[in-house]
Amino acid sequence: MQKINGFILWLDQYMGGHPWFVYFLLGTGLFFTIYLGFPQIRYFRHAIRVVLGKFDKKSDIGDTSHFQALATALSGTVGTGNIAGVALAIHLGGPAALFWMLITALLGMCTKFVEVLLSHKYRDVLPDGSISGGPMYYMKKKLNIKTKSGKIIKTGVWLGAFFAFATILSSFGTGSLPQINSISGAMFATWNINKMITGGILAVILALIIIGGIKRIAKVTSALVPAMAIIYFIGSFFVIATNYENIIPSFLSIFSDAFTGSAAVGGFLGASFAFSFNRGVNRGLFSNEAGQGSAPIAHSAARAHEPVSEGVVAILEPFIDTIIICMLTGMVLLS
Repeated sequence: MQKINGFILWLDQYMGGHPWFVYFLLGTGLFFTIYLGFPQIRYFRHAIRVVLGKFDKKSDIGDTSHFQALATALSGTVGTGNIAGVALAIHLGGPAALFWMLITALLGMCTKFVEVLLSHKYRDVLPDGSISGGPMYYMKKKLNIKTKSGKIIKTGVWLGAFFAFATILSSFGTGSLPQINSISGAMFATWNINKMITGGILAVILALIIIGGIKRIAKVTSALVPAMAIIYFIGSFFVIATNYENIIPSFLSIFSDAFTGSAAVGGFLGASFAFSFNRGVNRGLFSNEAGQGSAPIAHSAARAHEPVSEGVVAILEPFIDTIIICMLTGMVLLS
């Protein structure tokens, strides 16, 4: 296990932990935000109306509704990243890390808008009427290189295949492994339930859901995700309210050290600006997955007559996941 952990740490220094990673991630979001004229702000109200079904048509093709697609995407992001991810970010980078998580979400709203729009536009409708889509599909269709002689080099096909393979690995690293580790750890610490038993029960439940395909997944997540979010909101609000005298100091601490770094006080490690910035952006991506390319796979199955309509729905995802829920977690921890 030590060797595996060492390999993962070595790999991380060239990927998510690399100093340039945060600039590429935020730079992409900033470019699209400016180029498209701040769609995450201009279309926010419109996104809510689309989710509520105001513009649905009976002729729309897809496996899920806008709300079900949003809930399915959120089911993979609302969880460990919002609790353990925020706690780790604040522990390592101080309250300033939470500020950079929020900035990552604000720009990530536009990144998610673009990647979901493209995934929906270039999705495949299979002969049985089911939908397949995601970044690998628009890579395959639009990133091939045509030479002057007319020959087509299938770079998009190879990029799509590589992305699909990397997404499978990523689903373990940012999905199932952290989730099951947190759940089984909490069950063992609270009720002394064997971690293997927790893992086995969850594996069976998940299998029964996943085997049913995207339609069954959407039905389950559209019921679970809103309930989960409401319960978490009520619990967080109760904790914050019982420590009301710390609300304002906690809120101010998020912004006061954003460009200077944080001192080693209040149960977290001291951190420079660069480290707080890196950890905040890194944990921000872990929380909302904006730019990771996983959520567009779920969104591509949504019923819509215009790809941009599903793109605006995706704007809500980082907002709910990070700006609301991660902010609540941060205020709970700090207060």
